[in-house]
Amino acid sequence: MEIGIALPQYGTHARADRIAAFARDAEDAGFDSFWVGDRALTPVAPSDLYPGHTPENPYPHQYKTFLDPLTVLTLAAGATSRARLGMSTLNGPWYPPALLARSLTSLDQVSGGRLDVGLGIGWLRDEYTAVGADFGRRGALLDELLDVLHGFWTQEEFGHEGPHWTIPVSYVGLRPVQPAGPPVYLGGFSPAALRRVGRRAAGWVGAVLPPGAAEGLWDVARRAAEEAGRDPGTLRRQIRHNPAPGATADAIATVLAGVRDTGADGCFVDLQQSVDSPDEALELGAKVLGLLRG
Repeated sequence: MEIGIALPQYGTHARADRIAAFARDAEDAGFDSFWVGDRALTPVAPSDLYPGHTPENPYPHQYKTFLDPLTVLTLAAGATSRARLGMSTLNGPWYPPALLARSLTSLDQVSGGRLDVGLGIGWLRDEYTAVGADFGRRGALLDELLDVLHGFWTQEEFGHEGPHWTIPVSYVGLRPVQPAGPPVYLGGFSPAALRRVGRRAAGWVGAVLPPGAAEGLWDVARRAAEEAGRDPGTLRRQIRHNPAPGATADAIATVLAGVRDTGADGCFVDLQQSVDSPDEALELGAKVLGLLRG
């Protein structure tokens, strides 16, 4: 199983001066992949609660400071040569597809073909309001975005006319390093989200869930792939783990070992809510990696 770590991006870890060195040291330590998330803003009185939170504590307090995900990945790409670069997840419906295609293709080139695109639809209506996107049509927006990305990555001349975006037929000179474009993974935890994974994606970017829950969702994706005429055996799983503050290396390694036992292709640990600094995250992450591979 591939083992990854989240890059310094939010909360007290939002240190632009530490990103490149963190990525370089993490690659030297043996991590296989680096990951970022996506938050546009943290409202004072949010429209929705983060899963598992309360009105008094509506979302992790670390979310009040958040570096741009593509900028963070670009810095990591320039400092490394081997590790994959992933997103868990970029909120796809926020972005104009033509501009996102340009950014992702450029990042695939900058990284030498190491980009894994992870797309989701988010959970906070306020963020959609802020960026001018329709929260009620977020699933349809994501589907249309996937169409546009595929077109830009596979055609020499491409145009699009859909319910949300129109793109004149244009020359596509900017090409990704990876044939047919970077692999696209999709997030989400509903049956509808997992059916979309099975129909359209390279795999699922999920999270550690209670026993049995992840397996049930994965079965939904596999059945959807079969119904769409795709080989379900080609679908991949990348699973996120957010340890609680104070979690030990032994405890974190035990969780990741359990993910490995499910047959997941990769698991990555986000320590930005567990410890206070990038240096502490790298030290703890390296201990976890040693336990899993020792």
